[in-house]
Parts: sequence; C-alpha cells; structure tokens
Amino acid sequence: MSNPFLSLNYEPAIQTLGNDYYDEVLAAEFPEHILRFRNDKLLPKIGLNYQDIKDEHFIEAFGKFHCVGPFLALRYHGYQFGTYNPNLGDGRGFLYGQVRGIDGELYDFGTKGSGRTPYSRTADGKLTLKGGVREVLAAEMLHRHGVRTSRCLSLIETGEGLWRGDEPSPTRSSVMVRFSRSHIRFGTFERLHFFKRSDLTKKLLDHVIDCYYPHLKEENNCYFLFYLELIERVAKLAAQWMTAGFCHAVLNTDNMSITGESFDYGPYAFIPTYDPNFTAAYFDYSGLYRYSHQPLVCKSNLYLLQEPLAAIIEREKMRTALDKFDNLYLQEYRQLMMKRLGFEQLSEVDAEKLLQLTIKMLKDSQVGYHDFFLKLRQKFSPQWRDDINQILANFEQPELIEPWRQYYYHLLQNYSDNELKEMGKILQKYNPQQSLIRPIIESVWEPIMQEDNWQPFYDLLERIYD
Repeated sequence: MSNPFLSLNYEPAIQTLGNDYYDEVLAAEFPEHILRFRNDKLLPKIGLNYQDIKDEHFIEAFGKFHCVGPFLALRYHGYQFGTYNPNLGDGRGFLYGQVRGIDGELYDFGTKGSGRTPYSRTADGKLTLKGGVREVLAAEMLHRHGVRTSRCLSLIETGEGLWRGDEPSPTRSSVMVRFSRSHIRFGTFERLHFFKRSDLTKKLLDHVIDCYYPHLKEENNCYFLFYLELIERVAKLAAQWMTAGFCHAVLNTDNMSITGESFDYGPYAFIPTYDPNFTAAYFDYSGLYRYSHQPLVCKSNLYLLQEPLAAIIEREKMRTALDKFDNLYLQEYRQLMMKRLGFEQLSEVDAEKLLQLTIKMLKDSQVGYHDFFLKLRQKFSPQWRDDINQILANFEQPELIEPWRQYYYHLLQNYSDNELKEMGKILQKYNPQQSLIRPIIESVWEPIMQEDNWQPFYDLLERIYD
C-alpha cells in the first residue's frame, strides 16, 4: 500500500525563494527505527485518517526519510543571551516538506535530530531520546493550555548512543518531526541584514505575508500592518506562556517564529510555584530569561527585528507600534487569568483587582501554581455565592487567601444560578487536571530509561487531555 505521507500535496513554498535562504542536505541513516510516539490528533488537520496510517508509514517517511523533495536546512542568525551570533542555522534538522491543511493554512514538517548539516559546527546533529520526550510533552501540554504552539508529529528512537554533558551518557537517541506554521525565525531576517541584502529581506517579507498574513496582501501599507500584527501575536503568546506558568528558557531571536508561534523547546520548565525569578535553563546564570522577564524579552526581540525590517518599513512607525505591546500583553494576560479563575467577562477594574490579589496570594503562600487552579476547578460550587466559608475552605494558609476569598465572594454575588454553572465549565476548560512540572517528567522518563517501559509516558499524555 502506498504511504499516505508520501502522497500528500507538498508545496515548495520556501524552495521557490531560491537557495539564498537554505542549503539542500541529506538525512542521517540510523541503525534502528522504533516509533515511540505518533500524534494521531494532528492527522485530520492535513486530511488524513489515523486508521489509514500504519506505524510503518511514519517510520518510512520520518525515520528512514524516504523523500518527496529536497530537504532544506534553513539559514539564520540570532541574538543569543544578548550577543549576536552569525554562526547559526539548522544544525540538527531540516525542512522535510510543507503541506496545506484543511483549514487552508500552510504547515511545515521540520525534523530535529536528523543529522549533521553545514551549520552543525562541532555537534553531531542528533537528538537525545529524553530531549524528544520532553518536547512531545511540552507541546501537548501547551496546546492543552490553549497556547499557540508547534506540536510533534512523530518521535522515533534510532538506536545510537549519544554523549551529552547534561545527561548520563551514552544516552539514547531519537529523531523527531515538528508540525508548525513556519520555521522562519526573527533570525532569518537578521542574517540577511548582516549580509546587507535588503533585496532578499524584501523578498522574504513578501513571502511571509503571502503565506502567513494573506489578509494583508492587498493593503497599501501591508508591510507595516504585518509588523503591527506580529506585535499583537507575540504579546498574546507571551501572555499565554505566563498564564500557563511556562518558562521557555531560551528566548533567543532564533527561537522566535515570524508567525508568532511557540516552538523549539530546550530546557523549558513549568513553574512549581509563583516565583517571578524562576529560571528554567541551568546555563542562564544571570536569569535573563526568567519567568517574569519573558514579556520584556519578547518585546526586546521585536525591537531587534526592526533593524532588518527598517530597509522596508519606516523605523519610527515601528517604534510607535511597539509601544502598544505592553497594553496588548496585559489585556491578554488579564483576560486569560480571569478564565483560569472561572470568569468569562469582568469589568477591567474588577479583573485587575482580582488579578493582583491572585498574584499576591500565589506569591506569598507559595502554594503549587498548578495545584491552586486544579483545586479551584475541583472544588468550585454554586454554593460559594451563598457561603464564603466554603470557598477553598481547607486552604493551608487561610490568612494569606482571605483577601482573595473576600473579593472572589464579592464578584460571585453578581452571578445567577445558570451563570455559576457556566463558571464551572470555564474552570474545567482552562485548568487542566495534569501538571507538567519537572518531577512529573522525570517520573515517566525513569521507567523508559530503566525498563524501556513507555506506558507511564502514554498514560501521562492521556491525562493531559482529561
């Protein structure tokens, strides 16, 4: 039977730009191909029925890399921890292909761990199995939280021993395929500016608007409107991370997508408690990418993007537009946090006061960040409107929750019985039952490493969507 992945209608979107933007590469050959994860939830997005897709189809396309066209390692630069690095590019992955979803959007299949490229430098171009497991979990958890994120299509163990400084080595190897809206990064534009190729910058920007912002194509000021919309997308993305309690860890400009989508997770972490100074990456010695700093870093990266875009868009207009970022972020963050608290609509005054009381309570009490919202989901009752003492009655530090409880009770007085029932549904929708703090990840990795037992990993994925 023919492989449905090889029969998809791939579009040569990036390829039509020409080889100023990429290098054609070959995939590594692996000694083994064991499919460890297949994301059947994604298949309908590209018009495939999971029942028609066998495991061997995944292995043939995304492990043995039977190809439908050239594999493209994309070229880019980037600011890494504030320092410009011109020695970047796809060093352990490539663009496998681009397909049109049933929603009309263009999607990328991008590999990670598929071998060396011209940008690998001294690295082997491979991905550890634990790194692959962690990205699968991060993407699915973020998707469950409603974050605009890339996801993993497949993860295949490849039977090699890899040596890494941050894992007991030799450690197991894998190759992953990421499903995303685009692999074009802020750093893709920064590279062109580095080489003083404003002509290629404009060509790339036209491509980005044509593929990912098509509603702007006919506008006279489409380039400026693109930047304005990107600001809005990135501000909302930062708010989504913060609401989910997610710390990306490495917010370099080469890890920021031109479509405003979250992708490329390294040593990420979900905060265990509300700690503004929580830092996910062990090598982030200054705390540059700490949890509370993420909105500012995103805004700074948008500012750095103005340098290459200034060849096309008036710089002063971009600076004025970027001034909108803070309000866009705050509005989205406040709205999303209200939903985690059960409120679909509140006045700005009420929402802001409840937000500040919630943050203060979470910070002062150091209650588990996920645990608080989970208990709110589990314990919420319409009777809370009539009896304040029932509101999270067994909170361990009652003096620290009391101001929050008083205001929550005050807000409930405005709600009818039917509206209170709807609040319960909102709490279920926006507060997953499963967390993904580091001990949870280790609890599923340990059986894989010790016994090759994958069932806890699959069970965790199921609980994420409960």
